[in-house]
Amino acid sequence: MKLADGESAWFVKLNDASRLDMFEAEAAGLQALAGAGAIRVPRPLCSGRHRGQSFLVLEHIPMGPGSGRAMARAGEQLAELHRHQAEAFGWHRDNTIGSTPQPNDWMTEWIEFWRERRLGFQLELARRNGYGGRLQRLGEALLERFPALIDHAPAPSLIHGDLWGGNLAFDPEDRPVIYDPAVYYGDREAELAMTELFGGFGGAFYEAYQAVWPLDPGYGVRRTLYNLYHILNHANMFGGGYVGQAQNMMERLLAEV
Repeated sequence: MKLADGESAWFVKLNDASRLDMFEAEAAGLQALAGAGAIRVPRPLCSGRHRGQSFLVLEHIPMGPGSGRAMARAGEQLAELHRHQAEAFGWHRDNTIGSTPQPNDWMTEWIEFWRERRLGFQLELARRNGYGGRLQRLGEALLERFPALIDHAPAPSLIHGDLWGGNLAFDPEDRPVIYDPAVYYGDREAELAMTELFGGFGGAFYEAYQAVWPLDPGYGVRRTLYNLYHILNHANMFGGGYVGQAQNMMERLLAEV
């Protein structure tokens, strides 16, 4: 394909040919985020297979760290993104979280969605990966106590789904840009929780988000529950200390109920 007018470069992602569906889901997620018009994302240009590899071609955006005002703007724009809502939880297609499949079949109840499509799915992967015993016992107990932990009624908000510090940067005009999404409609608190998991967003980001749309009481407990999904995913991808971290998080959550 030819470069569009004004474009001097593309950003190209490569993977094994078998992972084309992952790239197609990523492109669809970027289109969904762009359609919301709240925060900038790279435009997906095309995807396909060539010589045993799959590829995704994206708009090239020079990016770097932003100013303090830009980080606050990111918080404001993320809150505006979350204002885009659906009638149910999920998405029209499955995608991936990292390299792990992420099922998104629609469900009307958030508690059931998080129990079946998120934590339950990751726990079953962990069982298949040989992580039984204490992890599974704690996981089963936690799944039974969900209503006491998710004690609010969130709206199905459009969320990036994998928003850690490495997936936010700023363009040459100091505008926030997010990328590498794992899009679905879910509790916006799951998004905010992940931004806190590995750090890097800063006080201005959270103050600006709260000014646009304050979080509900009880978020501090739900944050641990939502981040457990990502720690279980890391355990399934990398093993090591993530298994113990997941178990410790489960024990803390069970102590709350």
